[in-house]
Amino acid sequence: MPSLLRKKSEEAAAAVTPAWHPNFRDYQKLPDVKVVRTAFFVNGGAVFLALGLAVYVATQELHLRALDTQIAEEQAKIDRAKKGSGQAVAAFKKFQAEEAVALEVDAFVKSRPAVSPVVRRLGETLPPDIAIDALDFQADGVVLRLAVRGDAVAASGRATAYLEQLKADKELAQFSEFIFAQAPERNPVSGRISVQFRLRYQAATGGKK
Repeated sequence: MPSLLRKKSEEAAAAVTPAWHPNFRDYQKLPDVKVVRTAFFVNGGAVFLALGLAVYVATQELHLRALDTQIAEEQAKIDRAKKGSGQAVAAFKKFQAEEAVALEVDAFVKSRPAVSPVVRRLGETLPPDIAIDALDFQADGVVLRLAVRGDAVAASGRATAYLEQLKADKELAQFSEFIFAQAPERNPVSGRISVQFRLRYQAATGGKK
C-alpha cells in the first residue's frame, strides 16, 4: 500500500515540474488550425446579404410587372369604352340642346294667354254694327280686323267706342295696350269701313312692346 502512494506522489510531482528547456514557439507565425475560420463567417454573411437583396429586387420587379399588366388591362378597357362614351356624351349634349328648345317653347306657350277665352270674350262684347273679319294671334299680341257699318265718321266713332270698351274689360286684362293698327278705310267689296286693332300682351306674360 505505501508503495502505491509513493508512486502516485512521484507522478504528480513530475506533472507539476516545468519543462527542462525554454519555449521558443512564435504563435503569430504558426498556422491557423481552427476548424471554422473567421473569414468563413464574414464571407457567409456577405453572401447571405447579397442573396437577400437579390430576392428583394426580384420581388419588387415582379410586383412592378404585375402593376404594369393591370395598368395595361385597365387602359385597354378605357380605350374600348372611349368610343361609346364619346357617343353617349354627344347624345347627351344633343339632348340638352333639344331640351332647352323644348323648355323655351313650353315657357313661351305657357306665357301666352289661351286663345279661346279671348275669342269668346270678343264675340260676347261685339257691338251689332261691327263684325270681325279676322283674328291674327302674334307673338306680342292680337291683331283684330273689323268691318264697321256706316259712313266714315260714324264708323270711326263706333270703332273708337268699341276700342275703349275693350280697354275697360277686366276679362282682357292680359293685354296692356289697345291701339288702332291703321287708319280706317272703306272696303270696296263690302262697302264697310275696315278697321284694325292691335292688342298687346302684358310685359309680365312675355309680351313684346
